[in-house]
Amino acid sequence: MATEGESSGKEGLGELSAMEAAKAPTLPLPEMSDENGCTDSATEASEAFAHADPASFSLPPTTEDEAGDLPEDFERLWNAAHHNCQDFTSWTDLLQYCEQEGHVAASQRALMAFLGRYPLCYGYWKKFADLERRAGNNDKAAEVCVQGLQSIPLSVDLWIHYINLLLGTLDMNQQESPKRIRSVFEDAVVAAGLDFHSDRLWDLYVEWEKEQGNLRNATAVLDRVLKVPTQHYNTHYEKFKAHLSSSDPKEVLSLEEYEEVRAFCRETQKVERAEQAKEKEKEMPPGEEEPATPEGTDSEELMQRMREQVLVRRDKIYQKNENEVRKRWNFEDTIKRPYFHVKPLDQIQLRGWHSYLDWELAQLSNDTVHRNEDADIKEATEGPEVTPQGTEETEVSLDDHRVRVLFERCLIACALYEEFWTRYVQYLETRSVDDVRAVYKRACLHLSSSPNLHMRRATFEERHGDLAEARRVLEALDKNMPGLAVVRLRRAALERRAGKLEQSEAILQEAVSQSKEKPTLHAFYSIKLARLLLKLGRNPDRARSVLQEALEISPGNDKLHLNLLELEASSGPWSSADAVQECVTRALAAPLAPHTKLLLSQRCLQFVEEYSNSVQSVLSVYEEHQKLLKELGGTKREAENRDEDREKVIKSDDAPTDDASAQVPPTDLQLPITVPPSPAMTMDVNAQSGGYGGYSNWYQQPQYSSYGYQNTWNYNQGYYPPS
Repeated sequence: MATEGESSGKEGLGELSAMEAAKAPTLPLPEMSDENGCTDSATEASEAFAHADPASFSLPPTTEDEAGDLPEDFERLWNAAHHNCQDFTSWTDLLQYCEQEGHVAASQRALMAFLGRYPLCYGYWKKFADLERRAGNNDKAAEVCVQGLQSIPLSVDLWIHYINLLLGTLDMNQQESPKRIRSVFEDAVVAAGLDFHSDRLWDLYVEWEKEQGNLRNATAVLDRVLKVPTQHYNTHYEKFKAHLSSSDPKEVLSLEEYEEVRAFCRETQKVERAEQAKEKEKEMPPGEEEPATPEGTDSEELMQRMREQVLVRRDKIYQKNENEVRKRWNFEDTIKRPYFHVKPLDQIQLRGWHSYLDWELAQLSNDTVHRNEDADIKEATEGPEVTPQGTEETEVSLDDHRVRVLFERCLIACALYEEFWTRYVQYLETRSVDDVRAVYKRACLHLSSSPNLHMRRATFEERHGDLAEARRVLEALDKNMPGLAVVRLRRAALERRAGKLEQSEAILQEAVSQSKEKPTLHAFYSIKLARLLLKLGRNPDRARSVLQEALEISPGNDKLHLNLLELEASSGPWSSADAVQECVTRALAAPLAPHTKLLLSQRCLQFVEEYSNSVQSVLSVYEEHQKLLKELGGTKREAENRDEDREKVIKSDDAPTDDASAQVPPTDLQLPITVPPSPAMTMDVNAQSGGYGGYSNWYQQPQYSSYGYQNTWNYNQGYYPPS
């Protein structure tokens, strides 16, 4: 079932009283001027877009009587829709069933729940308002429209529906009613007037002003729309011509423009008549003059001159606007589905939106550069000039408003595409933190199952000091999408950076306890917890206990053995010698791959060689290592080659494999890195950057191979768990 909708975000409908909905306009924005359709209102309208709060409806509790009166299949369809909120078809089946049954209470509950999940479907807002109006609840119908317009401020259809509702329900004989209607019209054109398909809204506004007998107001509205690039821009100019020719210019034009144009035309007329008089002066009898037109009246000729002069001025505006429409026409032509739908868009339209945004952003940058260059040239040639305060800011805000309108239009059709939300956030980051926060909130409503988006939101909140909100976002994500290791790690890292080490430890401990049925994931969390206890908790005994308990569940996990060996080797050369030997012995008896056993044996040999006080112990370990090489049927070089192949396969020591891979999805490349990859427990930073390289080369010289190694040993190769 096709559905349509525009923009996003919502406020609680139940919190708005009928009186508040009737008195206060939905988007209280100041009146627009005639400069590109708006001035200061552009900034406030842009904020209205970003700050549309996507809060859900407050559903009233269902009484037993109401539940008993519900249609027979309502509960079944209701449960089906709530069981899988992502299934759009289940929701539309529920709504269609309620509509067929004609049950008002059931339809209300279904629509409120549906619009709480899909606020972009403007057609259902209209159905909801019509439902309330048919039930005789005109005030509630107005509330629904108010709520819908807070969710979809760019919806031209919903604005027109709301205005027609008010026109049909308000008593126009009351003095406040026309003011109320005009206020709503102003909100509408500020919020949606820059939309390329907003022609019907502008036309309705003009016709209503004419019906009220306010011809000057109608002219002012036409003047504004002449500067807006819309699909039917040429029809507005034709309507302006008809409007001007059908009335006296004094009734149509503003007093300022009328006096200015009249003075200009009268002066022109005098000059022409003076020239004509010189030619006729010789032919006229002495003492006779042409009758002069009284100062307070306008001849038909003068009024025609005034109309022509007005059109000359408007024609320049029209030509400029036509050029703007021409620039946008090809982009608009690629947009075949400007409304919301859960069905995916084709690649042509997606590329079209990206290209359109690229162009609009480039226009914004070019306009800014040109303004700066023109100002520099003018200052260099004419000296500094004092400009009215706020003029430059107004121009920038208008351009910014156009960009935001295009983003909002895009995020109606592409609300389920994370890439466009990301672009919008990137655009707003340098402008307003509050706007970014509001956009993230809306994005997470529509993309509730996108962990990367939610984690980026949490990172944003943490970066701007709102740890409570960052914590709440991650906790909600962990609850709604359980089993994602990256979310658990983000939560633990957030607490660690906040100085709450105990809370960070508790999160990892909980993850370890809950993953015992999944050995690989259990080992992954155990390693993370052990590192936290060792590096930050300074508690090697607890870290050792965690790894040993994990080895009881996963004795064949090579990462556990490697990390336990590193822990023991880092404890000190004298206190840990026996522990290192015991660790290696346990590993050699475990069901590990041959190359892993060789790796552990090599590490043991390195340890005794560096810290042992007896050459006999070094030789003993070396002999055991050589026996292991023979038992495994390979040479040292073969083992190293296998380690090289293994390093190519293993992406990270921290990444769980096998069944845990399904639990730990890859992170988005664009995701801000808040937790750098953890090094192995005792890895020297110099080792990662090649600090051991010189030592290895020196150590492997022939004169230092008296232990009889069959092959020299690269200290950097294969020993440290990759991280």
